[in-house]
Amino acid sequence: MIVGDWGTTRLRMFRSARADADKLVGPGIGQLRASPSQTLAAMLEPWTEPALESGVLLCGMAGSRNGLIDLGYVECPVGFDDWSAQVGIVEGFAYPVRVATGLKGANFAYLPDVMRGEETQVFGAMVIEPRLACGEHVMVLPGTHSKWVVTAGGTIRSFHTFPTGELFALLRDHSTLVRAGADPGDVDAGFEAGVTQGLRHSLAGLFAARAAQLVDGRTHGWGLGFLSGLLIGGELGEARALIGEAATTLTVIGDPSLSALYLQAGKQLGLTMTLYDGDACVIAGLGRLAKICEEQAK
Repeated sequence: MIVGDWGTTRLRMFRSARADADKLVGPGIGQLRASPSQTLAAMLEPWTEPALESGVLLCGMAGSRNGLIDLGYVECPVGFDDWSAQVGIVEGFAYPVRVATGLKGANFAYLPDVMRGEETQVFGAMVIEPRLACGEHVMVLPGTHSKWVVTAGGTIRSFHTFPTGELFALLRDHSTLVRAGADPGDVDAGFEAGVTQGLRHSLAGLFAARAAQLVDGRTHGWGLGFLSGLLIGGELGEARALIGEAATTLTVIGDPSLSALYLQAGKQLGLTMTLYDGDACVIAGLGRLAKICEEQAK
């Protein structure tokens, strides 16, 4: 069965639920020039029979109002069985297309929150590392909308979204604080300074990304690194304040290059972090779900 994670910024498709499967990357739901159905069909053209015989299984924004089918959300706390029971079927394709639903619940500040796709990675991490399905854990999934997830006994108890990636992109591309495409020099030094400042006063420190260039002779690269570190440091600080002592030992799930920034910030703050590859986790989560779908189709 072909599996995939359709996010806001990109679509990742894997020819099978295997760690070494061929991979295709396409536009996210927020970047489509054609309908979701047309985009998916075009993406799958290189993968003809027999790859499509078992159909396609997707998670993420494919199940949103802007995706292939609006599935709504399952209320937290949610275990794998609760989640897997809500898979939707999309009509209009020559092959079976199934979509996993997302989750909703009150976040750590008791405000409404939602996620689509990250739950698949969390359940996938539990497949890769069974100890994560036992006891309590705090998982961090960096991205456009970074998720902090608290699990207990294999169940997703609660989560909290920090739109850190989206905020960074907006400030980088549409503000006067830094200049997009700046000289990358001094980025690491700026990042380290930003993490330290972000842990104390993230919003209050934003303008320093610009002022330090004007007054202290900092480079544009330093300013860009400072802005990144400020936002990630602020996220780590706020999450720790909301979660408490449990947030000092973290499981990080995501793209290695982006996650490296969180690991760098975490090391600077004395946190213990273990990294799991995001693609591997989504494949493992969808692979477990695909087995259930295939059994039901018999």
